[in-house]
Amino acid sequence: MNSELLKKAHEKISSTPVLINLISKRERELINGAKPLVKPQSLDEDKCDIALREVAEGKLIAEIDFDSIAKAEDAKTKWNQKRVNVNSLFAD
Repeated sequence: MNSELLKKAHEKISSTPVLINLISKRERELINGAKPLVKPQSLDEDKCDIALREVAEGKLIAEIDFDSIAKAEDAKTKWNQKRVNVNSLFAD
């Protein structure tokens, strides 16, 4: 993995977990035969580097579904409240 490409990609997508997941998913797509969004620099260029260049050049972006995140957080909060209430029933 090219560290300079990683820095450039991180400037475009500042969230490290999002960047890691995006690059990982795109690398799998490239391995499975997806067409690169940028011209490979060589025939044996690493798929991870291609994915990083796609992000660094703005050809690949991450979309975040904030509604889904809010729903998941709400469900987690409700679950934790129920768990606390059940535990309090058995407390001495």
